[in-house]
Amino acid sequence: MPNIAFLGSGNMAGAIVDGLLAKQAAAPADLVCLGGDDDTATKLQARTGIRVATSLDALLAGADTLVVAFKPQHLASADPRLASLTAGKLVVSILAGKRLTSLARAFPQARNIVRTMPNTPGQIGAGITAWCARAPLAEKDHAIVQTLLGALGAAVEVPETDLDAVTGLSGSGPAYVFEFAAALRDAGLAAGLTRDTAEKLSVETLLGAARLLARKQIDPEILRDQVTSPNGTTYAGLQRMKAGDFRGLIRETVLAATARSKELSQDT
Repeated sequence: MPNIAFLGSGNMAGAIVDGLLAKQAAAPADLVCLGGDDDTATKLQARTGIRVATSLDALLAGADTLVVAFKPQHLASADPRLASLTAGKLVVSILAGKRLTSLARAFPQARNIVRTMPNTPGQIGAGITAWCARAPLAEKDHAIVQTLLGALGAAVEVPETDLDAVTGLSGSGPAYVFEFAAALRDAGLAAGLTRDTAEKLSVETLLGAARLLARKQIDPEILRDQVTSPNGTTYAGLQRMKAGDFRGLIRETVLAATARSKELSQDT
């Protein structure tokens, strides 16, 4: 891997670094970061051994690729020297809601710009990241992007017009799953289980079901029907979900998040 610089050193930047090192896709000497006013950069260095730059110039000197990982709202006030300092470099943004047009204004001389939408399971290498590029990627740059995003888990290329829907589904999706896990736990409590038992059962049920779905690679409705006996216990539960328009609620949830993503990503 070429030298990779991280402008920002928070959770997602740390997750990429951890994944790259765990997969031996990069060595600590290949990676350098520059944090903000907090101590996240020094903590990341202490944990991983990567370098910490003392200035923007030092960060980008010798770097081939820049991962932009600061808070999205800071893009408008980013150091204007980034325009020249990133000339000829590949820029990969993990800034939620920042479109390629906005990124191109901040990095006008980059050789290419990639916008990504990762999700929080990337912190343990179990994420899914959607991405798009300003222009078709050269073979070398495509390999860099695949390696960087592969550090977080799976990756899929999509048109930029799909990224708001991606945000509503997989970007926000982990929160929906966590809420469902909490609902299962609370339902178990209502049915008479202890909290510890209800929590363990809900987490392991979600984990096992997701693994089964991924391994079988068939429609979830088929697996659902394999669990369901005519007029049995699962059937009774599913009928209650149907009566409550469970699918309609999930659809409205994703569409609400998608609509909010569109609002937040409007260029200013």
